Amino acid sequence: MRAWILAAAAVCVSVVSLGAQGQLTAADIQRLQDAVYDAGGDVSRLRDRDPKLAESLQRELDELREEVIYLKVKLRKESSVARSEYSAVRDRIDRLRSDARGEPAPATASTRPPASDVRLSATEVPVGTEFDVRLQSRLNSGTARVEDRFDATTIVPYERNGRTLVPAGSVMRGVVSSVTPASRGINRKGELTLVFDRFTIEGRTYSIRATVMQALQGEGDTGRVAAGAGVGAIIGGILGGMRGALTGILIGGGGTIAATEGNEVDLAPGTVLRVRLDAPLDVSE
Repeated sequence: MRAWILAAAAVCVSVVSLGAQGQLTAADIQRLQDAVYDAGGDVSRLRDRDPKLAESLQRELDELREEVIYLKVKLRKESSVARSEYSAVRDRIDRLRSDARGEPAPATASTRPPASDVRLSATEVPVGTEFDVRLQSRLNSGTARVEDRFDATTIVPYERNGRTLVPAGSVMRGVVSSVTPASRGINRKGELTLVFDRFTIEGRTYSIRATVMQALQGEGDTGRVAAGAGVGAIIGGILGGMRGALTGILIGGGGTIAATEGNEVDLAPGTVLRVRLDAPLDVSE
């Protein structure tokens, strides 16, 4: 009997271990929601000591709350969410709580040293890598809906050590995680929050977590990438038809794009978005 109990316990431990290493579960989402709730208490207590910092952290906390909701919806819709996405959000919540309590930032996977100080695998694209991608369809805060999907293609290849890991023309898939149309009320300006969650590279599709950092004017010819564009991000951007920052919008944390006046956010086909990876990507076969 004792041997049977030990065997059963071993199976349970194996299942728990597999869950910790495998895909996200509803219990993981609940832990994130609890952590966001606790972080809200930390920020509230900070208001008496440092109102300005509390206001800044509150904005970040609101974005994190939206990201947790996004993961919850994604898990329900697709039944599969990479644990790296969970870890990235969890680490950000931990850092926010440490900032609110005046504690040193916790050591996490996402706070590792710069890529130059870390031995990367030959096929890893490190966290923080930025891609310039060209929108293939229009995005407008007046017509977009939450969970709308859209595609964008990379303008220049990503190379390391003479090897192309992400060719130009690779397809990054995004999703509208929140939208606010322009109105005549208090909040008159349109807003869109965009998150990228899939990357198709040479026929293989990878789960990613990436955030919009900047929007640039681009030509409408979305199918053409100039020869020699791989010589660098700046030169590649010029050859790819980028014309500088897009006017009339501001981009905040979490990929929220807001109109500067009481207008809709309108991103035409050909608009170039500078997108940052929020988790490392391994493109090994």
